[in-house]
Amino acid sequence: MNHRRLAVVSLTAVAAMWGVAFVVMKPAIAEQPFFDFLATRFTIATVIMVLVRPKVLTAFDRKTVIRGSILGVILGLAYVTQTIALEMTTAAITGFLTGLYVVITPILGWLIFRRRVGVKVAVAAIMAMVGLGFIAITGFSIEAGQTWGIICAVLYAAHIVGLGRWSAGLNAYALTVVQLAAVTVVCWIGAVPDGYQPPPNGDVWMAVLFTAVFATAIGFFVQTWAQARLEPSRVAIILTLEVVFTAVIAVAVGQEVLSLKTIIGGAIMIAAMLLVEWPSRNKNQLVPIEPLVH
Repeated sequence: MNHRRLAVVSLTAVAAMWGVAFVVMKPAIAEQPFFDFLATRFTIATVIMVLVRPKVLTAFDRKTVIRGSILGVILGLAYVTQTIALEMTTAAITGFLTGLYVVITPILGWLIFRRRVGVKVAVAAIMAMVGLGFIAITGFSIEAGQTWGIICAVLYAAHIVGLGRWSAGLNAYALTVVQLAAVTVVCWIGAVPDGYQPPPNGDVWMAVLFTAVFATAIGFFVQTWAQARLEPSRVAIILTLEVVFTAVIAVAVGQEVLSLKTIIGGAIMIAAMLLVEWPSRNKNQLVPIEPLVH
């Protein structure tokens, strides 16, 4: 198997791990407060990344620490809002809503930095809103959990836009470690006030370790390796499969049953994501790939 084909297979596996992460977190955060779960998860992930490459600690400079900390706080808030959404609604719907960042990213890039938004992005945004309507609108209201999912997507998009602006010239591994450390601090700030509660049983520990080791540390390594061998747009299209895996796995394990309107809305949203990420002749287009994991 050549490197390009192996990269495709590896990225598909990463998308599947991210999908599994949504599903295994759902029951775990019902038994452990979500701030405590996230604090444990990201502490372990950060320690693993430092242990794998201890010399990264010597690569921290003032610019890396400041920029990484700001980006990490945004990313931490994205994880928190995503987990609140997961606690209040289903894994599949949370996955669909989080995936909106793919469409929101180029729009934010236009609003903040005046990057040109093409026709296909505008069409995709309309499609995404239609899909979101199918999923989220019940009667004349939108559920609170779905609102948190939308906020999460906006925060992920803001993180990607900021990372694209600030990462040039910095050590990528060091910047990632700083961001993960900042996410960890955000989570501990939420976990400490009411007293930290460790994972109460083996099942929750398994969820913590899976998301920390596989969905965060290993997922990052694989994505970084694969992105050096595939064009960015192709990487983004493959990673969009995360949304599909989340829905399929949640149904397969009996965690939820998807309604017809959720399936229709999800299909429209996935089509919108693929439309945004489909390879373009415009090489200056901002490619919204989330560099860490879900």
